[in-house]
Amino acid sequence: MTRTRLYRNGTLELENFPVQDISEYVGDPDCMVWLDVRDPDSADFDMIAEEFGLHELAVEDARHEHQRPKLDSYRTHLFLSAYAVTTEPANGVFEASEVAAFITPNALITIRKGEHCRIDHVVERWDNSPDLAKHGVGFLVHGLLDYLVDGHFKAVQELDEAIENLEDLLFQESPKEIQAVQRRSFELRKSLVRLRRVVLPMREVVNSLLRRDAHVVTEPMMPYYQDVYDHVLRATEWTESLRDLVTTVMETNLTVQGNRMNMIMKKVTSWAAIIAVPTAVTGFYGQNVPYPGFGTHAGFWTSTVVMIALSALLYATFKRRDWI
Repeated sequence: MTRTRLYRNGTLELENFPVQDISEYVGDPDCMVWLDVRDPDSADFDMIAEEFGLHELAVEDARHEHQRPKLDSYRTHLFLSAYAVTTEPANGVFEASEVAAFITPNALITIRKGEHCRIDHVVERWDNSPDLAKHGVGFLVHGLLDYLVDGHFKAVQELDEAIENLEDLLFQESPKEIQAVQRRSFELRKSLVRLRRVVLPMREVVNSLLRRDAHVVTEPMMPYYQDVYDHVLRATEWTESLRDLVTTVMETNLTVQGNRMNMIMKKVTSWAAIIAVPTAVTGFYGQNVPYPGFGTHAGFWTSTVVMIALSALLYATFKRRDWI
């Protein structure tokens, strides 16, 4: 699946034209071309490399999955690797789709793997700022990065909300809720670790584009890239704080379980002490030797009163100390 766009002198002129026609516009300095390819095969990569004169190492990185977010510089183009992310608000499950981009002086080629990168949202950002198209390919790259970074920021926000919901379950007495806290804490921590691998390198990616030797960002586009960089920093710092927070939740959960176990042990011990009183009294009166009240009704009533009185005294004492 491919999509194409042609801008001439900052104005959108053609859309979804045949890929074979790209060669007619790539050499024109007044033209700016965008080509998007989803889930390309080997023939697609060969076509792209030949049409735009891309370096073989950059094409190889685009072919293979699980690349680290980065920006590589070659003689005629730049290679960008990044990720579009989504999370499930209910449980914080994290999903990522790899996005590769080749940036030439007058063309942007995006390679998408998976379905989580909604390219329509990127196109919508371009259409909402048509006055910026005159600033060259940096305009297209900004729309792509802005979409990706906003996705990172939204994912961090949803994970934050999931952790807040998890905190509400910390002090629940239900065994099912306790198990849910343990399971979801582990899942959220795993999602945050994966998100950190995606978000943290983006600082260097955007910072590299901001350098003047990259020749991508023109002076009028600089504030827009600075805004994207600010969002990257905020998402990074937020991710780091959430990692600490979910670790605290896990440690607090263990502490709560330990305290709950101590309370249970106190109650069991207290009831065991109360039960030990009648056991001791009946054991004493069960001796095979004569004692005061042996074989009489007075002995029975004395032992009964002693058991009730001592048990009530122990119960009142433990209750006052909140052991029962």
